[in-house]
Amino acid sequence: QVQLVESGGGLVQAGGSLRLSCAVSGRTFTTLAMGWFRQARGQEREFVAGISWNGGTFYADSVKGRFTISRDNVRNTVFLQMNSLVPEDTAAYYCAARSSFSPARFDLPRDYTYWGQGTQVTVSS
Repeated sequence: QVQLVESGGGLVQAGGSLRLSCAVSGRTFTTLAMGWFRQARGQEREFVAGISWNGGTFYADSVKGRFTISRDNVRNTVFLQMNSLVPEDTAAYYCAARSSFSPARFDLPRDYTYWGQGTQVTVSS
């Protein structure tokens, strides 16, 4: 059973930074491609960033240059460093995983098999 546990959310002022972590267990980490999604209240879940098993990265246009996704294949953890936060980044952030062997895109929630419980990020103006 694959488990994803997010941490690191919280309340931050606009212009500030947060680092989210997602600890993965239950499957060999390098067989997983990882993604971060977010969902604001009343909105659909949207792609934020994705990373392949060997470190290839992909970003939504809205976060390019501000957010960085990375992974530690020894600690079985994926990170999302968020800088220059703005109120529009306020949302619940979800970690997701799918097989590395899938040719699926990184930006569609339906292509991910495993999901964390989410962590809330609130950016005040």
